[in-house]
Amino acid sequence: MKILIAGSGGREHALAWALRGASRLLIAPGNAGTTEFGENVDIKATDTEGLVSFSRRENIDLVVVGPEVPLAGGLADALGQGGIACFGPSAVAAEIESSKAFAKAFMQRHKVPTAQWQTFLPDQIEKAKAYARTLGRCVVKASGLAAGKGAIMCEDQVISDRALHELLAMGRLGDAGREVVVEEWMEGEEASVFALTDGDDYLVLDPAQDHKRAFDNDLGPNTGGMGAYAPAPVMTSNLIDEVCRAIIEPTLEGMAYEGRRYTGCLYAGLMITDQGPKVVEFNCRFGDPETQVVLPLMGADPIEVLLRAANGGIGNLRLTKQSLAAACVVLASGGYPDSYNKGYPISGLNAASEIPGALVFHAGTKTDDQEIVTAGGRVLGVTAVAPTLRDAVSRAYEAADLIQFEGKHVRRDIGHRALGRQ
Repeated sequence: MKILIAGSGGREHALAWALRGASRLLIAPGNAGTTEFGENVDIKATDTEGLVSFSRRENIDLVVVGPEVPLAGGLADALGQGGIACFGPSAVAAEIESSKAFAKAFMQRHKVPTAQWQTFLPDQIEKAKAYARTLGRCVVKASGLAAGKGAIMCEDQVISDRALHELLAMGRLGDAGREVVVEEWMEGEEASVFALTDGDDYLVLDPAQDHKRAFDNDLGPNTGGMGAYAPAPVMTSNLIDEVCRAIIEPTLEGMAYEGRRYTGCLYAGLMITDQGPKVVEFNCRFGDPETQVVLPLMGADPIEVLLRAANGGIGNLRLTKQSLAAACVVLASGGYPDSYNKGYPISGLNAASEIPGALVFHAGTKTDDQEIVTAGGRVLGVTAVAPTLRDAVSRAYEAADLIQFEGKHVRRDIGHRALGRQ
């Protein structure tokens, strides 16, 4: 089995770890850590023509696409036209992430529970501000892809007015913010549910919880994610059943009905409200850093699961529940998610990997003169797997504290909601 992973972040390193049993594993372009499990290929994940040509030339059996941008750009479609199996949805199916305006309207059409909302264009900025005022606390979201940084939490009118002005009048996020969604602020606890699907049937992985804000106690700006853990105890078995019945199944059925048959990973970002689970957003791929905690707990051969999702027959598989927990702590560059410096040497990687149950996943790293240095905002994700979440969190921090680079920033409260329940 020859597998090609498209992407270069922590999610892709975790996928490489999970798929390391392939007879040949390639990662395009990969990072300084992915070479532990496969061969890095100097092709960008957004180079559709290059990836298709390479896959055909190397007789790749399965391409696993990590990030959303290549999927929104039609990589899965191009691979399919070339006769190459792909784990990931078509461009029209990926619109469930690439256009929040589409996703909200889709959920309304198919009665999938979500927050109250309206969409606005640049010439409707005053209407947008007026609508935000009727909501009070609200969330302003860029409709397009914004690398996880397009949602602005607005505690009051001053913040919402500024957010709408920056997105619609100043074009702060470019085309991604040319249309915005303004939605009510939902109260509750967040959770991430991943459904792996062949378009007909699906398997649900252990629910996870991400930590989006940059600083402890959920303060500071939103980021791509500063840590995660699984399973998230807020998601009881009854709630998981409800999510499947009220969210996952209507979404897959609705996408098929609208000619957007969905295959790959459907990531439902949820808010568990007093009225039940509601969708915060859909993503068309694995989450990052949630991938780093759900894959070690999968309870089945990841190669077979992803191949069945791409080719059909996933309904014949079953996942074995693992009596384990996983936690991931992200090590970020100082200044992230705003401006930050790169190129700082990283030490302690080998020592961290020797902590029992620890897995060090590279995200923003590269090799410079045989030395591993920082090369991104989120530099590493340190995961630990243990019999209990408390042990997993403790070991993840123990390993993370052994790694050093200039400006290292770490949240110290990963898993606090779950641990507070115990």
